[in-house]
Amino acid sequence: MQQEPRVPVMSRACYQQTWLPLVVALLALLPPPGVSRITYEPSWESLDSRPIPAWFDDVKFGIFIHWGVFSVPSFGSEWFWWYWQGSKSQAYVDFMSKNFPPHFQYADFGPMFTAEFYDPKQWAEVLVASGAKYVVLTSKHHEGYTLWGSKFSWNWNSVDVGSKRDLVGDLAEAIKNCTDLRFGLYHSLFEWFNPLFQIDKNNHFKTHYFPNTKSLPELYELVLKYKPEILWSDGDGNAPDVYWNSTGFLSWLYNESPVRDTVVTNDRWGSGCICKHGGYYTCADRYNPGHLLSHKWENCMTIDRRSWGYRRNALLSELLTAPELVEELVETVSCGGNLLMNIGPTSDGRIPVLFEERLRQVGQWLKVNGEAIYSTNPWRAQNDSVTPGVWYTCKPKEQVVYATFLKWPTSWNITLGEPIAVIGKTQVQLVGYERNLEWAHLGEKGMVVNLPTLNPTQMPVQWAWVLKINYLNEHIHKHLGV
Repeated sequence: MQQEPRVPVMSRACYQQTWLPLVVALLALLPPPGVSRITYEPSWESLDSRPIPAWFDDVKFGIFIHWGVFSVPSFGSEWFWWYWQGSKSQAYVDFMSKNFPPHFQYADFGPMFTAEFYDPKQWAEVLVASGAKYVVLTSKHHEGYTLWGSKFSWNWNSVDVGSKRDLVGDLAEAIKNCTDLRFGLYHSLFEWFNPLFQIDKNNHFKTHYFPNTKSLPELYELVLKYKPEILWSDGDGNAPDVYWNSTGFLSWLYNESPVRDTVVTNDRWGSGCICKHGGYYTCADRYNPGHLLSHKWENCMTIDRRSWGYRRNALLSELLTAPELVEELVETVSCGGNLLMNIGPTSDGRIPVLFEERLRQVGQWLKVNGEAIYSTNPWRAQNDSVTPGVWYTCKPKEQVVYATFLKWPTSWNITLGEPIAVIGKTQVQLVGYERNLEWAHLGEKGMVVNLPTLNPTQMPVQWAWVLKINYLNEHIHKHLGV
C-alpha cells in the first residue's frame, strides 16, 4: 500500500525567511498612507499627462553608449549591416569584398564581438569623471543582437555569441554599486532583417508576430531584470504605435513596473509619436532648437560627427573638440534641454582614448562651472541680445542668474544686454575666481562687467566662462521674473 506523501513542516524561522521578503516586496508596491496612486490608462491622452520625474530635469547631462556587433567592422556607421546588405552602399560593399571572404555573413561578426578588455568599473569611473549624471546603453540596436542573454533573442545575444557575458548586467552593477549615476537603456523596436518583422511589414502591420514574440517581451525582460530609470526607445520601422502596443506597455511601465515612480521615457514609440507623445521629446538626432521649448526635451548627439558607433576610419577633424562640446551643453541647458553625449566603444570593450579625453575635459569644465548647469532653470532670456555667444540659466530660489560666455573678450570687459542690475543690490562674480567684479549700468537694461586682468589660460578652465549674478533683494528678484 502506497503511503501518502509526507508534507514537510516548516519552522517559524524558515517560514519567516520564505514569506517575509515577499510580504515586504508586496507592501513596497502600495502607495504611502494617505497617498492615492494615479493610474495611467493605455491612451496617449492619459500617458502624456504623467509628469516627468523631477530628477531628469535636474541632472541635465548624460552619456549615450552605442555598442554592438557593428563595433566589429567599425567602418562607416553603426548602420553597417543595412548599408552593406540593405541599401547596398558601394563603399560598404567594396569594404567587405576587399577584406572578407565571398560568403561572409553579418552573423559571422558575432563571435568577433569579444569584449575582452571590457571593464565596467573603469567605464563607470570615466563616466563619473565626465560630470554626467546618467548613462544610456544600447541594449539592442536595429541589428537585433542583444547585449544580455535575452530569452527572446536565441543565439544572437552576448551570452550565447561573442563575449559570453551579460554586458548590460555588468555595466548596470558597476553604475548602481559604484556611482550615483542613473542607469538607462536604449532599445530598438524593430530589426532590419528579422523575418517576423518582414512578414508584418508585408501585411501592412495588420499582423503582430514580431512585437508580440520579440520586441515587447524584450522590453518587459529589460525592465524587470535591470530596472532602468531611462528607457530610450528607437527605431519604429515606420510602423504605428498601435502595432507596437506602445500605450499598453507604457501603461504597465508607469503603473506596475518596479521603476514606475522614477522611470523616464522618450518620444520614439511609433511613427508619428516623435516630438508629440511619450515622456521627454528628442524630435530628431542632434536636435538643438536654439530657443526655449514648452516641453522637456533632450539633445542626443555624438562626439564623432559622422557616426554613433565606433569607426576605425574616423579622422581627428571629424570629432568635436572640448570647447564645441561645452558650447553644445551650455546652449542646450539654456533652452531647457538635457544633453545626451554619445561615445562608441570598440568591439574589445575599450572606450577610445580620444573619447575618454573629451569626456574628462567636459568633466573638468563642469567641476568648476557645474553650478550654472545642474538643477538650473531656463531664464526669461536664453541668450544675450547684445553680445553673441552668451547663454543664460538661473536658480530662482537662490536669486541667481548665470551668464555663460563662450569667448573671452579682448577688451577685458563684457557687455550683457539682458540683466537689470541695481547698485548695492546686485553682485557679480566670475565662477572660479574669488573676488566680486566691478560693473556699470549699460542703460535702463543691461550692464558692463569688468573681467579680471588675467590671461584666460590662468583660469581653472580654458573655454566658456560663467558670470554669477546675485540679486540680493527678494523684491528685485520677483520684479525681474528670474
